[in-house]
Formats: sequence, structure tokens, C-alpha cells
Amino acid sequence: MMYPKTMKVPAKGISLLMFLFILLVSVNGFHCRTASAGPIIKIGILEEPKTLNVWRASDTWSKRVLGKIYQPLFLREPRELKLIPWLAAAPPVYDPASLSYTLTLRTAKWSDGTEITAEDVAFTGELIKEFKVPREYSSWEFVKKIEVVDKHTVRFFLDHPSATFLARTLTTDIVQKKEWEKVVQEARTAEKPLVALHNSKVDHPVSSGPFLLKEWKKGSYLFLEKNPHFFGTGQKIEQFVLGPYIDGIVFKVYGTSDAAVLALKTGDIDLFWWGIQSGYMDDLKKEKGVTLFTNEKSGLYFLGFNLRKKPFDDVQLRRAVATLIDKDFILERVLQGHAVKMKSIIPPGNKFWHATDVSQYGEGLSRDERTKAAYEILSKAGYTWRVPPVSSDGKVVKGEGLILPDGKPMEDFTILTPPSDYDPHRAMVGMMVQEWLRMAGIPASAKPMAFGSLMEQVKSRHQFDLFVLGYGSLSLDPDYLKNFFHSENDAAGGWNMSGYRNPEFDRIADESSGEIDEQKRRKLVLEMQKIILRDVPYIPIYNPNLIEAARTDRFTGWIEMLEGIGNIWSFCQIRAR
Repeated sequence: MMYPKTMKVPAKGISLLMFLFILLVSVNGFHCRTASAGPIIKIGILEEPKTLNVWRASDTWSKRVLGKIYQPLFLREPRELKLIPWLAAAPPVYDPASLSYTLTLRTAKWSDGTEITAEDVAFTGELIKEFKVPREYSSWEFVKKIEVVDKHTVRFFLDHPSATFLARTLTTDIVQKKEWEKVVQEARTAEKPLVALHNSKVDHPVSSGPFLLKEWKKGSYLFLEKNPHFFGTGQKIEQFVLGPYIDGIVFKVYGTSDAAVLALKTGDIDLFWWGIQSGYMDDLKKEKGVTLFTNEKSGLYFLGFNLRKKPFDDVQLRRAVATLIDKDFILERVLQGHAVKMKSIIPPGNKFWHATDVSQYGEGLSRDERTKAAYEILSKAGYTWRVPPVSSDGKVVKGEGLILPDGKPMEDFTILTPPSDYDPHRAMVGMMVQEWLRMAGIPASAKPMAFGSLMEQVKSRHQFDLFVLGYGSLSLDPDYLKNFFHSENDAAGGWNMSGYRNPEFDRIADESSGEIDEQKRRKLVLEMQKIILRDVPYIPIYNPNLIEAARTDRFTGWIEMLEGIGNIWSFCQIRAR
């Protein structure tokens, strides 16, 4: 779940040797074997997929390619992010007496021309449950039975009501039973069935999406051609009449951002499918025919406390720290404005669930005013200083020697951050928080640590004071609030890394997980956010924007939404100019 390693800012200039190499590849190394005479979009990627086995795919590039091939029953429309039927024909019908959902499928075909049926849906769910497939299993474990009613109707029986059934279970990609049945039979007899399933080689996955794999030249490119059997072609779904309006996609592997950006500028590719770092932006803004698209991510970057340790179990100390952190300063100076300020745990781009009417610590205050406000919070809670940060005449000075309410000096503590070569932004945030706290007499020291070691200390061993981390791509369903803050997840390896325990929060989180009325659940989720902001186990700080670059002089029709332009709607809408 953690955000991937930040790409390094490019050096000025690119060697002639690199340029000639790219030119050679573009001219001689790429000749798709296709009879298509229609438009083909070329997309630059940094690495080739690690696998086309949908059950094993966990890397970015595998998922991006497979996302054009395997499709779910439901997905989110781009404007309001509402879940809408995709392979399904209509919303499922719920029967509270039997705790079941009945779902009807669209008339649709696989890329081999056979029908997509209820057997395929049931097979997919049963496979996930039997093999306990990582990532998907938690969304299916409460489904106790799947019944094939007829060719186009399937019924799901649940152990208990689940708020995530539609958002998680029914957004799972469906696979073809015929393609996977033999693989499953063989995997069952293996010593390690899940490993056998993961190791099954997939060369040409059967597609239900707008494209299918035609050719993969390892280390160079993948070519996906238009799926002639895609159910959406010519259909109006939401406000869109779906294509695809292109005949194919070429994914070209470049290895570095330098090489991919150069390919975009020279016209060798039409989209660089990766976030554009600040060092490239000025140059690309000047490039005729290239457009930069800026969209919000579903991310969260934050400061966390270890509530298992004193004095960080004191909410007044945590509130004082929150008051000292100037999020606007961080956005302007560290992120150059390429981010949004996080006022709650759920990103503002996830509009339906995001809490807007929440108070902010230190909002609108100057640096001196923040120090005075933090001083007042701590003084009222019984803290004193050897040298207070506010003098007797009301002037702000450098504080020293914070003394806890029990009369003991506060010991030096560390703020763990990733190193600057992993993520310079988070490393810099740690340094800035250190300085703001020290000015108030709070003895903090930022400590960069290798990412793997940091996660070991924070998530597994719980041996830390404070930490700066981030989630780069949160689920659009808010159930992760329960994962992050419910007391049942305060365990070694659990996602409640701060050790937050609050029976009131647990009760509301449990109620939310079983509430299938969306409006009622929304009220619960908003209340959960208010509780977290009140108790401050995390201080949400920022969410980086996703900035992408495409040649709009060649293709038009990109659909912008949360998480950028590389969505299924775009690939069903883009067309050559």
C-alpha cells in the first residue's frame, strides 16, 4: 500500500549516445505484426509487466496492462466516482431474509467469442475463496455460497451484511472458467496450491475488456489490439458512447524517466504513463503538442505517533504538535504547490466520503501564533519548560527543556522518515517538523531510515516515537479507516501502526462495516473522521497531485478523474485527431 519510490529529478541534458539508442529502437526495434491500418497509441512505461497471470500480478505495470483485458462486474464512473454496472446489467437485488444478492449479467462475450456467463462469475469467486488469493480474499471470505441461477444470473449468500460487498467484492476482475479450470485442477494437487496457481504461465489471457494481447516482445514492447467482442463498443454508459476508437495500444519499455520524457518530446510515444516529476515540468510546458494533466490522487501522507509510549499517549501533546505543523508552508516550499492539503484522513478527491466540516489545528496562524497556541495547550495540560517558548512579555523565543506534567524532563525522541533518495518530500517534512518542535522546546530529531527498516520498526516491532509515511493509492471505499485505527488491528504486522485504541471508534467502525445503506454509512464514516482528528493518532498533511504528460496533438478524448487519465474510460474514448 505504501507509495512507490520517487523518481529522481533528471540531470540537465541527455547524452547523444542515449538519444541515438532511443532513435534506433524507435525506428528498427518496433514493428508490430498487425494488419491494422487504424490509429495505434504508443505509451511509454518504465518496466515491462512481471506477469500476465492475474492472480499473481501485484506490480504497477502488470496491473496496468491487465486492466485493459480483465474487467469487473462494477466499476466507478469518472465524475462522481459512483459504482455502476459494467459486466453486470443492473445493481444487485438484496434479500435481507436470506442475506443474499442476486445479480444479472449483461449480454457480453470473451475475446474468443464465447459468452460471459454466471458460471464464470461463480468460478472466479470460488477460486479466490479456495486458494485464499492475497488481496482479493478479504473481499470474498464472508461470501459463504455462490449459486448459478441461470446462464446470466448469479446469487451470492453472505455470512453477514457487508458494506464492502459492492465496492470490493463486485469490483473483482472476472476470469473465464474455460481458461482457468484446468490450471485450478492441477494446482489443487500441488504441495502448495497457491504457489502453483501463481506460477501458472499466461501468455495470451482471454479478454473481456476493450483490448487483448496480440504480441509481447520481452524487454521492448507489448502490443494490445482492439477486442472485436468487447461488450461496450457502441454502448452508451453514463454520458459516454464507448469505443475503443483506436485499433491498438503499444506499451514501450524505456527503463528511465529521462528516456521516456525524451521519447514523448520527439513524438516516439503519445503518453508517458507515470507521474511527471517537478524537474521535467518546465521543459514539457514549452513543448508544442504536449499537455500536462493534473489530477488528485487517492493518497494520504501523514505524521504518526506511537500511542503505546509515554508521553505520546497524551492527546494534548499530540494536539500541540499538530498546531505547530504548517501544512500550507509544506505545500508551498516542499511540494511547490503540486499537492493538496489534507484536512482529514480521507482525501478531498473522494468527495462522497471526505469530511469537510472538521476543525484544523492552527489553521491560518502565523509561525509565532502557532507557537503561542501550542504553548497554551501544553501549559493548560501541566507542561512546563526550563526556558518557555513564550516570554513573560508575550514574545516568542526559542524554547528549551520541556518538562512533563509528572515533573520529569521530556527525553529526546526521533521522527522516522524515509531517506531523501527514496522520497525527498517526506524526508524534508521530517526535518521541518523537527525544527518547528525544537523552537517550541520539544526535543525532536528527524532520522532518515531505509524504507524496509522503517516499516519493520513501525509496523512489526512498534519500536518508534513518531514517523512520516504515506499511502499512495488508497481504496475509494473508506473501510480502510477500520484497518488503520480499530483496536483489533493493533498487533505486530497490523495496519493500526499508532496503537490507537478507542471503544467509541471501534463501535462506529464495526457498525459502518455492516451498514449497507450508503447514506447511513456516510454519516458513520464522517463521524469516524472527526474522532480521529480529535484524538490525533495521525496528523494528515498532504496528498501529492498526479501530473501526467500526453501528446494531445495526436490523440484527444482523455478522461480526467481521481488517479489521473490512465483509466478505462479514457481508453474507451481517445481517438486520433
